[in-house]
Amino acid sequence: MGILNVTPDSFSDGGRFLSRGDALARAEQMLADGADMIDIGGESTRPGSQPVSLDEELERVIPIVEALRSMNVPLSVDTYKPAVMRAALDAGADMINDVWGLRREGAIEAVADSQCGLCVMHMLGEPQTMQAREPVYRDVVGDVREFFEERVDALTKAGISSDRICLDPGYGFGKTEQHNYALLACLAETQPAGTRFPLLVGMSRKSMLGAVTGRKTGERVAAGVAAAVCAAQRGAVIIRVHDVAPILDGLKVWKATEDAGRIRHH
Repeated sequence: MGILNVTPDSFSDGGRFLSRGDALARAEQMLADGADMIDIGGESTRPGSQPVSLDEELERVIPIVEALRSMNVPLSVDTYKPAVMRAALDAGADMINDVWGLRREGAIEAVADSQCGLCVMHMLGEPQTMQAREPVYRDVVGDVREFFEERVDALTKAGISSDRICLDPGYGFGKTEQHNYALLACLAETQPAGTRFPLLVGMSRKSMLGAVTGRKTGERVAAGVAAAVCAAQRGAVIIRVHDVAPILDGLKVWKATEDAGRIRHH
């Protein structure tokens, strides 16, 4: 999943793809590099970010969805606003990626009658304040799993088919470095008991990578490759990234190794 931020303030590429032409060129480059889908975001949710108005988010996102629809690639829209969800689906989006896990009033209703995919993300607190105080969990892996169980229950009770749902533990969203790595190490254990929902991960360029490498945001590509391979080994099926080509190279080497091992053991 290639990240297309049409925002002035995203933590790693804010302001770079605000114009329609730049955004389309960026999407085309990510597809050429091997992205399978594009995730379009019109409001930064980095720690400390300020919310944008509904009209501004619509103005940033909807023309891009309409323009990319002809590329015949699955389009995801990263939003928690029900009105943006509706407009994005009307414009041709295939998936809603919600950092609030469809907890905002009207969010479930906005998507219930469509057939779009839904990404339910875990977040402790909210973007403005989630990293301001030290996040506290009883057991971060168990707490995230319980959150997913509750959200899946709410969605399925609303008539949403479980095969529309994928889950994202929300790296960096109200978590310390230790929490993030515990969630990576035990990724498969965040699944609600007895289920096999697709797992989506987004660690690209994040501070959890900088914390262990000491590298600045733009210098975390190698760390991102390692994180993506660790996630794939632990069951992630959608990996949300800025740096499509190098991360895909890393995943290809991992997959070739896995496939060779399987052939030998059969």
